[in-house]
Amino acid sequence: MSEDLDREPASAEQPGAGLGAIATWRQTSVTSKALLFGVFVNRLGAFLQIFLVLFMTHRGFTAGQAGFALGIYGAGHVLGSFVGGWLTDRLSARAATLISMLGSAALIVSILYIDVYWVILLAILTVSTVSQLNRPAAQAMLAELTKPGQLVMTMAMYRLAINLGTAVTPIVGVALVSVSYSLLFWAEAFAAVLYSAIAWKFLPGKAAPDAAADAAKAAEPKQGYRAVLADWRYDFYLAAVFLVTIVYCQYIAVLPLAIVDQGLSLWWYSLVVSANAVVVAVCEVPATKYVQKWPLRITAIAGFGLVAVGYGVYAIALIPVLLILGTIIWTASEIIGAPTTFAYPGMVAPPHLRGRYSGAMLSVFGLGNAVGPAVGVWVWSHIGQAFWLWAGAVAILSAVCARIGMRRPDEQPATASAAPEAAT
Repeated sequence: MSEDLDREPASAEQPGAGLGAIATWRQTSVTSKALLFGVFVNRLGAFLQIFLVLFMTHRGFTAGQAGFALGIYGAGHVLGSFVGGWLTDRLSARAATLISMLGSAALIVSILYIDVYWVILLAILTVSTVSQLNRPAAQAMLAELTKPGQLVMTMAMYRLAINLGTAVTPIVGVALVSVSYSLLFWAEAFAAVLYSAIAWKFLPGKAAPDAAADAAKAAEPKQGYRAVLADWRYDFYLAAVFLVTIVYCQYIAVLPLAIVDQGLSLWWYSLVVSANAVVVAVCEVPATKYVQKWPLRITAIAGFGLVAVGYGVYAIALIPVLLILGTIIWTASEIIGAPTTFAYPGMVAPPHLRGRYSGAMLSVFGLGNAVGPAVGVWVWSHIGQAFWLWAGAVAILSAVCARIGMRRPDEQPATASAAPEAAT
């Protein structure tokens, strides 16, 4: 029965399946459009992570202290995603967003007036955690408001809002820093306040009690994140996200070191990184019109497995032609897999656990980005060019985990098979 389900597209018989970006946008609710605009505004003002090291050294701290502060900021992202998922389910996406934006706006400005290093670290951890609370809220709200067949395309537009904001942020940040770091921090606080105003105006409060959702919740033997972990297939999906994130981020950690080690100019590194950003921004949304109709097993294998192929090309030799070819291949993996990967928690989560399912995914995603660079650089320093073969092997393992873990949205969760009477 499971194999029969897998042969059908994930979006089959779902309303709005297969629509392009423009048609999906026209059918998108005003609330979702406002949320996407708020996400863009928030990313447009996300200066702290980019300029944190420069700010710390400007204040007189050492490069090592600045680097440790950046690591603390990454740890806050992991913690914030976890707490944000709980807060979204417990209160509402609107409440989680307001707490996140108003709290981070107040906290980020305080960093300007702190001189003691360990207090600055505490402030950075708090700011990072609070600012991340809105991410699970945004994904859960989009899943709630979007027709099932349009969720992958909506997530592609959500990622486009993030990527566009991220692309412009460094340019705006440099202009602000040229005036003063104080202006930079106040600008990020203003962007957070603006997003909170959008959330206050357009996002709904906690929905009225749903009898069916309440009955499903009462029937579950486990609640909260324990219920998420009890879904063993979703655990495989989380493992896939964690592993592929560790591998994927090596293009910013190991690749520049490997290029220099091979005697190539860093110009080639800047070329492939810029090409990746441009191709993803231009191609991801149009490609999603077709990818959203694929079976999840195909998306999983392509989205996760092509990272292994791209890095495997690097393993042959880091010469310009193979550098470009490998980059095109792993960029294709992001275009194919990322919208579905971000949409998947909303596809399979019970309504009362959407925040936690999204929070769990974002937590492992953040954890992979946090530990990946350190692990990658350590391994590369010991085995050199063979690193890319090991990276490809881990990416293949992530594809296997994704294939096991990603089920059709209309299938029962893995835990339901153990208690069919309760499911009925």
